[in-house]
Amino acid sequence: MADALLSASLQVLFERLASRELAKFIWAQKLSPDLLNELKRKLVVVHKVLNDAEMKQFSDPLVKMWLVQVKDAVYHAEDLLDEIATEALRCEIEASDSQASGTHQAWNWEKVSAWVKAPFANQSMESSVKKMIAKLEKIAEEKEKLGLKEGEGDKLSPRPPTTSLVDESSVVGRDGIKEEMVKWLLSDKENATGNNIDVMSIVGIGGNGKTTLAQLLYNHDTVKQHFHLKAWVCVSSQIFLIEEVTKSILKEIGSETKPDDTLNLLQLKLKERVGNKKFLLVLDDVWDMKPNDWDDLRKPLLTAAEGSKIVVTSRSETAAKIMRAVRTHHLGILSPPESWSLFTKLAFPNGDSRAYPGLEPIGRKIVDKCQGLPLAVKALGSLLYYKAEKREWEDILNSETWHSQTDHEILPSLILSYQHLSPPVKRCFAYCSIFPKDYEFHKEKLILLWMAEGFLHSGQSNRRMEEMKGGSREECGT
Repeated sequence: MADALLSASLQVLFERLASRELAKFIWAQKLSPDLLNELKRKLVVVHKVLNDAEMKQFSDPLVKMWLVQVKDAVYHAEDLLDEIATEALRCEIEASDSQASGTHQAWNWEKVSAWVKAPFANQSMESSVKKMIAKLEKIAEEKEKLGLKEGEGDKLSPRPPTTSLVDESSVVGRDGIKEEMVKWLLSDKENATGNNIDVMSIVGIGGNGKTTLAQLLYNHDTVKQHFHLKAWVCVSSQIFLIEEVTKSILKEIGSETKPDDTLNLLQLKLKERVGNKKFLLVLDDVWDMKPNDWDDLRKPLLTAAEGSKIVVTSRSETAAKIMRAVRTHHLGILSPPESWSLFTKLAFPNGDSRAYPGLEPIGRKIVDKCQGLPLAVKALGSLLYYKAEKREWEDILNSETWHSQTDHEILPSLILSYQHLSPPVKRCFAYCSIFPKDYEFHKEKLILLWMAEGFLHSGQSNRRMEEMKGGSREECGT
């Protein structure tokens, strides 16, 4: 994600290097415009190989280190231009204030000159830019050793929080296991643990449909009628935070909480709210849980009516054992026919692959590479729906990303899907990665942040940023 921000930063940097304000500054400082033109040329050389570098970084640690050097150089260039722009704006405001008071005063570029030297340990701006050019030149030379090529790689054209909503039309398979789980949820027999609430776990690797299965159960018509209260909580954080989870449960069942509520108050509210009511709780994407955490979370739930249930999804069977799940379902991968069925629904108009005989055999090979993971099939099926050329499908099939190894267990199919976002959408999407996992985004605030970063561009000089705000969903694909 950070590399998309780098690409976005370079685009913004190019625009600022060509701005009238900077040209004024260069003229006032009596510097040669060739200096910044040379800086721009060096940045362009680096920018041209970013596509290739972004793809190869997943399999080549040296390329990843090279990208870190590029980021450092680009961010230093941004800092320099930010400082110049800030001081230039201050001088402009001072000049405007002087004119408003009836006195005329030209911009005091001498002040700018004196100021701009300060942040660089008494080095002149000219020497600072020359130093930056030398650094970029060295970086550009290293790209040859790393085998990075211009225009190569896939062309650029923290999991978000889950919700209980599901598109059942895009779900295939799992019918047998779903019926078995529904039957268990509707059972009001005495619970196996001797308490009024039992736990069932769905365990499996990332991307194999655990959350989707839990969503199907949660939204099953008979299940909805069977329980008095239901709550869907996406845990997701690798550190289980008992207070946050308890607050989320209370909000889901319509109970108010206050910022200064202690855990004791929260648990008393939860105990009272679920008392003698048949309660269904889904804890989605539990990563790690200590026995003490589970004991504390469970205490207020023990007052729920007989037949209450908890469904937990996790990649870790250890978490299921700590929660004393009476049933654990190890969710396997989709069969080849199921994978192909899901792919055709998403990749072909009307789900009809027969209408595209040139694409069908390529699509089947791509599906085989997804190894039965529903999330991988969905990601690439949705991506290929907008690509009608055989060459585009072959590029996906033959991409080096399939062979990449990452430290973060990112599915190669998801990397491919991300790499093929359009540049504006990619930079907006990547910007969201700076927020903590499960951060709740507010559309208007996020758009303002995109605007502040300079990510939104109308392509029309007579259109103000504020006027673009209403259309920014289309500009950045939100």
